Amino acid sequence: MGTLPPLAEQLRPSTLEDFLGQGHLTGEHSILRKAIRTGNIPSMILWGPPGVGKTTLAYIISRQLSRPFYTLSAVNSGVREVRQVIDEATGSEQRPILFIDEIHRFSKSQQDSLLSAVEKGIITLIGATTENPSFEVISPLLSRCQVYILKAFDAADLRVLLQRACSYIKKQSGITVTITEDEALMRISGGDARKLLNAVELILNAEKPGQKEVGITNEKTIGVIQQNLALYDKQGEMHYDIISAFIKSMRGSDPNGAVYWLARMVEAGEDPEFIARRMVILASEDIGNANPNALLLANACFEAVRKTGYPECRIILSQTAIYLASSPKSNASYLAIEKAIGLVHQAGDLAIPLHIRNAPTSLMKEIGYGKNYKYAHDYSGNFVEQEFLPDKIKGTKIYDPQDNPRENDLRKWLRALWKGKYGY
Repeated sequence: MGTLPPLAEQLRPSTLEDFLGQGHLTGEHSILRKAIRTGNIPSMILWGPPGVGKTTLAYIISRQLSRPFYTLSAVNSGVREVRQVIDEATGSEQRPILFIDEIHRFSKSQQDSLLSAVEKGIITLIGATTENPSFEVISPLLSRCQVYILKAFDAADLRVLLQRACSYIKKQSGITVTITEDEALMRISGGDARKLLNAVELILNAEKPGQKEVGITNEKTIGVIQQNLALYDKQGEMHYDIISAFIKSMRGSDPNGAVYWLARMVEAGEDPEFIARRMVILASEDIGNANPNALLLANACFEAVRKTGYPECRIILSQTAIYLASSPKSNASYLAIEKAIGLVHQAGDLAIPLHIRNAPTSLMKEIGYGKNYKYAHDYSGNFVEQEFLPDKIKGTKIYDPQDNPRENDLRKWLRALWKGKYGY
């Protein structure tokens, strides 16, 4: 099978009937399917994780509509390539489709170059992205596109895909593939069809030449995949695995691991803003008030990365990753907001105590809004005890400082203010 195109490419469906999953988009009565039937599709952004069929869906749409189809990758295309396509498309009797993979990697100027052609209907744009288009696609372009969200495949979809793969392999090469255990395959795929089929292909390639029967077990799957992790890296298949390793290294206070995984992403050409954005999140989620400066530095890193870009920004990313990894850790802020949201869901919209309500009119003052509110700055130490939570949940400790020098100081301070009320 090594001389053939990748198995994932060989099994790429060419019709909506063969397209797995995404029933909310391609099902019989879905909006997108109706648009395809009428031939009047909007420009669109397909947003979803890797390996869920974004590229395949774009090909199927062009095939069903019999329109000219251009494809660009944002990784290696720029304004010049976009303008070449638009020049060719101008004057075409059928509105061509321009598919741009990883459109989130296009700069503002590159995205600007699409605006006029999309607005005038010279092309129908289909962009694919793994990133939230609200942040990664400029507003004027986003407003001219419909956003369709694709979901990761569930186990049932992936098992159908495995059956198709086994049947196809039998037909093409005469090899009978028997899957006796699929838990490891499911875990490795993570809902990514391409990763699943790549795993099957790696297992087959690891067998002795000429073997006509192959059994796939969890043990065999894990053994083969672990030996071939580098292959996945080269194909960009471990994008989410590497960012996970990067985040977990910083969370685990290991600057060595953090910088190693950062280097892997830098060498793979990962979007530096994507890396910086994840560090901003970590600075609050995993460090928080154990070191408030972490959020300031992470945010400064994000802005600096935007201004510099590669190769210089790798140094800024490294400095920030080392600082975050070396900082004391606390997820107390994360736990606090999760607990507060849980209380909101559980108790509903509880009444706001009258004394802390706003009273902009005389009527509101008459009925008690703001009555008996104590202005903290009128009291010694700029503090006076009063109730800020609804009656039903008063006394509930939502923020629980963790065991690190800075939050231990916060705990002592809060205990001195509130005495035994919250149990600090």
